[in-house]
Amino acid sequence: MTKEELEYKMNEVKADYIRIQGDVEKLESVGRNTEIQQRNLEELEQELSRLHKQLAAIDQDS
Repeated sequence: MTKEELEYKMNEVKADYIRIQGDVEKLESVGRNTEIQQRNLEELEQELSRLHKQLAAIDQDS
């Protein structure tokens, strides 16, 4: 992946994270279970971490 592709993917993951975080807040406000959404947030955090590492490797090679 190129640096631009990684940055684009990171922005997509961040947008998904923000959307799901909003869903969690709404569900919590009405007393609903948020376990699935919390798991999704954790997966997105891991994906973002992986993308950051790839981006750092590209920056280091430059």
